[in-house]
Amino acid sequence: MDMNQRQIALSLLEGLREDLIYAHLNNGSRILDVADLRQYIYEQMGRIRTNAFLLDELYGNDSGHRRHISKKNGHNGEAHSQAKT
Repeated sequence: MDMNQRQIALSLLEGLREDLIYAHLNNGSRILDVADLRQYIYEQMGRIRTNAFLLDELYGNDSGHRRHISKKNGHNGEAHSQAKT
């Protein structure tokens, strides 16, 4: 493990330790044992994945070029005439 990996691991564990003081599971119960801790970690991982997915949908992952949700399907927000010529 190199120095950067060690620093990331320590930072992650310190943050987790601080979070566990006030942590509750989605069902509202406190973390009391290892099974609860595993459940808490899974729930946090799910939140991170969901947030990453939503951010990717909002902004795309095309070098920071933003796109708006309203334009995702090609609609530009303007009214379109239904009449055909």
